[in-house]
Amino acid sequence: MAVNFNNTEIAFHLKSDSELERAYFLFKMISIEPLVRIGTAATNFALKAHLPVEGLIRFTVFDHFCGGVNEVDCLPIINKMHASKVYSVLDYSVEGKAVENQFDFALKTILNLIEFSKDKEALPIAVFKPSAFGSFYLYQKISEKKSLTTTENEQWERIKTRFKTVCEAGKLHNVKILIDAEESWIQDAVDDLVLELMETFNTDALIVYSTLQTYRWDRLDYLKKIHTKAKQSNFKLGFKVVRGAYMEKERQRAKDMGYTSPICDTKALTDTLFNDTIKYSLSNLETIHLFIGTHNEESTHLALELMKAYEISNNDSRVWFGQLYGMSDHISFNLAEHGYNVAKYLPFGPVKDVMPYLIRRAEENTSVAGQTSRELNLIKKEKQRRAFSEDRVF
Repeated sequence: MAVNFNNTEIAFHLKSDSELERAYFLFKMISIEPLVRIGTAATNFALKAHLPVEGLIRFTVFDHFCGGVNEVDCLPIINKMHASKVYSVLDYSVEGKAVENQFDFALKTILNLIEFSKDKEALPIAVFKPSAFGSFYLYQKISEKKSLTTTENEQWERIKTRFKTVCEAGKLHNVKILIDAEESWIQDAVDDLVLELMETFNTDALIVYSTLQTYRWDRLDYLKKIHTKAKQSNFKLGFKVVRGAYMEKERQRAKDMGYTSPICDTKALTDTLFNDTIKYSLSNLETIHLFIGTHNEESTHLALELMKAYEISNNDSRVWFGQLYGMSDHISFNLAEHGYNVAKYLPFGPVKDVMPYLIRRAEENTSVAGQTSRELNLIKKEKQRRAFSEDRVF
């Protein structure tokens, strides 16, 4: 039976009527771009002025897009989703400062998350951003092939040790480690480091995943290049494939500095590269494991068709689908209902510290054509369905 992403009964079965009303209200507000700008400025001002708004934020936008203020706080949501066959990826969404003690704190945080996850089937994956473990400037300098000072070399060795320590903990406790992507001008250093870790840790079971942002026109070529190396050296590749998160910043920097933009000229080309990357990976599943991070129904349907064509079972452990918590439940829960491996990114952290993440969610929903209207239409459909049925949830 084909997956029906219009089945709102399955999509929203975990939401009470009041939670559904809150979701409708939030996406309605997010759909109004001037309101998002005003609300963002007002919220930032209120938090900086220490006005008592955290409670309001907590019970509206925070509770919709985040799991809680700490990992224990997230457990009710984790367990509830897992009962419906959807796994969680805990994402500590607090942006740290670029100093050594904060990098060490980030390492401690991710190690604690792995420890927290190790005996929980609902938490098979841990995630971190490279910039949480080291200086952005240092990644950039290495990416530009510039010589490092003695102090910088010492800092780089500490970064490599942090990455390796996390991967060792993941291997010890059978928790996959997913490493997010960064801006293009520091990504080369990240790519080289993560490739070394894949060569070390992905020889038997797959532990380490990197991230491909396919709004970069060079990423499929990069994948094919390192795939050749992986086959020659007998290790596996793991990749989360996404469209990308820094488009405006990337294009503006390229324009300001006078180099060719690494970003595709059109969304259509980005979509094509995303789909081609998925197809290439699924056709090489013996050596490339895949985490498909998308809120796009067409790309998801294509992945399902390819899995069927290549005779890949729905629950093949080498293929995962992922969406953000608070978004695209119609994709997540309908996929899970059909036996596919699905994980929700579940952000958490103190309310005030997670605000930059929440602001990005609001801005991205506003800027992505059709995303917010799709959410609103599905919520409206489910509200109407419940109004004429007896299985209302309060």
